[in-house]
Amino acid sequence: MLTHRIAVMDDLDNLRALMARAIDHLQTGFLTPEQITASRHVMGLDTQLIKDGTYFLVESDGVLAGCGGWSYRATLYGGDASVVAREPEVLDPAKDAARIRAMYTNPDFARRGIGRRVMQVCEDAARAAGFARTEMMATMAGVPLYRSCGYSPIEEVLSAPIDGVQVPLLRMGKSL
Repeated sequence: MLTHRIAVMDDLDNLRALMARAIDHLQTGFLTPEQITASRHVMGLDTQLIKDGTYFLVESDGVLAGCGGWSYRATLYGGDASVVAREPEVLDPAKDAARIRAMYTNPDFARRGIGRRVMQVCEDAARAAGFARTEMMATMAGVPLYRSCGYSPIEEVLSAPIDGVQVPLLRMGKSL
């Protein structure tokens, strides 16, 4: 049985372990081995999401199956240790799009509706906060899920070079 809840700081070790496994296993076939290594410096958890109470985890009988969040802040993507700069400014729901952030699925639960569940929880929370649109920076592995959830491409992006390697990303958006 799937349940979800807001993540707390005590969840960090489990969340980071899940993210590392997801990056290593689920990006295969979408990125080169060098890009997967570089992506660890682009992706990850921004703990501001936990502090803001906008980061969720999904569990299946007590096992962490997936996680993801949304944000009312300007930062579009990247974790605490990433090369991406933080933008803490608060967005205006009347004119800005909420951010969908740091979506990860435990590889043991891939293709079982976990990502879709996390997405629905995040979109519902953003909608309840007054946002009419969402945007995200998608990994190549996530694009099929996001398209199936109604997201459309906005622009293709390459990360800043990390040891000479760039990671392809796709900015996507959706009206709620």
